[in-house]
Amino acid sequence: MADQVVDVSINVCGESNIFDDDGRLKRTWTVWTASAHIITAVIGSGVLSLAWATAQLGWVAGPTVLLLFSFVTYYTSTLLSGCYRTSNQVTGTRNYTYMDAVRANLGGVKVKICGMMQYVNLFGVAIGYTIASSISMVAVKRSNCFYKHGHYAACNVSSTQYMIMFEVVEIIVTNSRF
Repeated sequence: MADQVVDVSINVCGESNIFDDDGRLKRTWTVWTASAHIITAVIGSGVLSLAWATAQLGWVAGPTVLLLFSFVTYYTSTLLSGCYRTSNQVTGTRNYTYMDAVRANLGGVKVKICGMMQYVNLFGVAIGYTIASSISMVAVKRSNCFYKHGHYAACNVSSTQYMIMFEVVEIIVTNSRF
């Protein structure tokens, strides 16, 4: 049997406290909740990258490069927010996902290329966070070892077990419905 699309949206006439103009449940986010999510995401990557960038590039080039990347992120976010609705910014069809926006504005093979790039990016980010988290856990373990046995003790710790632990937790959290 071919894939069938079933529309489960509800037609709502007039104003509703529960449903949007397109029949889906209203979003209850505010500027504060959106800001909290943005700050959480920025702190998660910013705290780890600021020290590394400064160490690698120096006190002038490191923060400069971070500001440059923050501008690029702001610019692309602005472009993406402009694609939230198709055809008309007030009454147009909503694009609920990034892929919906790409499909509505670019279409064709560009949707497949964009999807492939999203998966490549997701794969790279997962590897990056796995390595960064395991290095951080190894640093804590070594610090505790030095505290216990002295600074000249041989505190060699493998990061493999921490990578595996991080991935197991990531798989559990990703596949659960919180």
